[in-house]
Amino acid sequence: MTLPAILLIAVAYLLGSISTAIITCKVMGLPDPRSEGSSNPGATNVYKIAGKKAAATTLAGDVFKGLVPIVLGRVLGLNEMVLSFIALAAFLGHLYPLFFNFKGGKGVATAFGVILGLNVVVAAVLLATWLLVLKLFKISSLSALVTALLTPFYFYFIDGSFYFTVMSGVLSLFLIVRHRSNIKNIIEGTED
Repeated sequence: MTLPAILLIAVAYLLGSISTAIITCKVMGLPDPRSEGSSNPGATNVYKIAGKKAAATTLAGDVFKGLVPIVLGRVLGLNEMVLSFIALAAFLGHLYPLFFNFKGGKGVATAFGVILGLNVVVAAVLLATWLLVLKLFKISSLSALVTALLTPFYFYFIDGSFYFTVMSGVLSLFLIVRHRSNIKNIIEGTED
């Protein structure tokens, strides 16, 4: 692996470690999302405690920090294997942020950002899936879970990249594990 590739993987992790939710809430004079609502520093919790504007800012920032390192990797002409490591680094930075005691969000928006950078068509199909499940069941976490489960299949059938398929499978496993409390609530019928 080349030095630029290694440096970009490190940059991706550091960029992922920037918590948009915490920074947005601090700048807007809002409660810390880690101590309010679900205590999750992500767009859904920010929406519940602070409304649409703060949530939209958080969502955009989380997508952006996943997208940017992938775009940089593409500009540098890095191969699919390296791009997959960059994607995982940005995503893991969000889940386990260096700057916030390794306690981050669930990773849905950052995962979407890296996928958008890897394949726009896969990202569009995932967004459509998320919206359809949300429309049918009105539960954001269920939409995220269904979409996560389908992501590796979409990569396999739409993109065909071995590396992106495996990487998205790893992302999906992390997303499912991070949503375990939501899964419990869905089963019990208490998830909103």
